[in-house]
Amino acid sequence: MRTALSIAGSDSSGGAGIQADLKTMTLNGVFAMSAVTALTAQNTTGVRGIQEATPAFLAQQIDAVFEDIRPDAVKIGMVSSAALVEVIAERLAFYKAENVVVDPVMVATSGSSLMETDAIGVLKARLLPLAAVTTPNIPEAEVLSGMTIRTQEDMQTAAGIIGEKHGCAVLVKGGHSVSDANDLLWADGQTRWFYGKRIDNPNTHGTGCTLSSAIAANLAKGFSLADSVERAKAYISGALGAMLDLGSGRGPMNHAFDLQSDFAKEAR
Repeated sequence: MRTALSIAGSDSSGGAGIQADLKTMTLNGVFAMSAVTALTAQNTTGVRGIQEATPAFLAQQIDAVFEDIRPDAVKIGMVSSAALVEVIAERLAFYKAENVVVDPVMVATSGSSLMETDAIGVLKARLLPLAAVTTPNIPEAEVLSGMTIRTQEDMQTAAGIIGEKHGCAVLVKGGHSVSDANDLLWADGQTRWFYGKRIDNPNTHGTGCTLSSAIAANLAKGFSLADSVERAKAYISGALGAMLDLGSGRGPMNHAFDLQSDFAKEAR
C-alpha cells in the first residue's frame, strides 16, 4: 500500500488541516500519516487559538515517520512560524523526500491569519524549491508572485513567476472572483487549465487542504501531476456536491461521500 505524510496543523472541528488531510488521503487509497505543526482551537466560525509544536518536537515526528514508514508523498499545509518551516525543509532535504506538495496556507477560510510574515519568506526560500508542486489560491499566489491577480492572464503570469523563481510546478486555484472554479497548472514552462463546475455550496471549510492532500495521494500512487490534479478536482467536486451542512459558519465537506462500506452504514 502506498503511503503519504501530512505535515500541517490540527483542526479541532475536523474539517480542515490534519483531520481533512487524513480523511482525504485514506479515501484516495493511501495509508495516511501525520506530523502536527500546531494545535488549533477552531470551528466553522473562526480560529480561537493556536499552540505551536516546538521545532525539535516537529523534527522528531518527521524523523519517526521517515525512519520507519517512508512516505511516497508529502503534503505540507499550515506552518505558522519561520522556525518550523526551517525544520521541515531541513528534514525533507535530509531524507530526499519525493512528491512534495506545498499548500501555502496563509489565511483560514474564516479569515483568520495562520502564518507569520517572516515565515512566508522562509517558505519561499527553503520549501518551494523542494516541492513537486505548490497549490496557492489567488491571494496566496499574489503574495508569492508579488503581483495583483485580476484575470486568467494574470493567473498565468503569476504562476510563471512563482514556478521560474522556485523551480516547482504551480497550481493556481481559481475562485476569489477570478476564473470561477477553473485552476491553472504551470509546469516546466507549459500551462494547462483544469475546468470545474461551480457548486453552489457555502460550506467550503478545508477545500484547499483537501485538494492538496488528494494531489499528494495520487502522486504517491504513481499518477502523473496532471492526472493527480484532475483526479483531485473530481474528488473535491464530489465532496462539495454531497452538500453536507454542519456548524453555524462555513462548514466542512463530506470527505466520505464515496464510502460504500458495511462499517459505514447507520443503524436502522
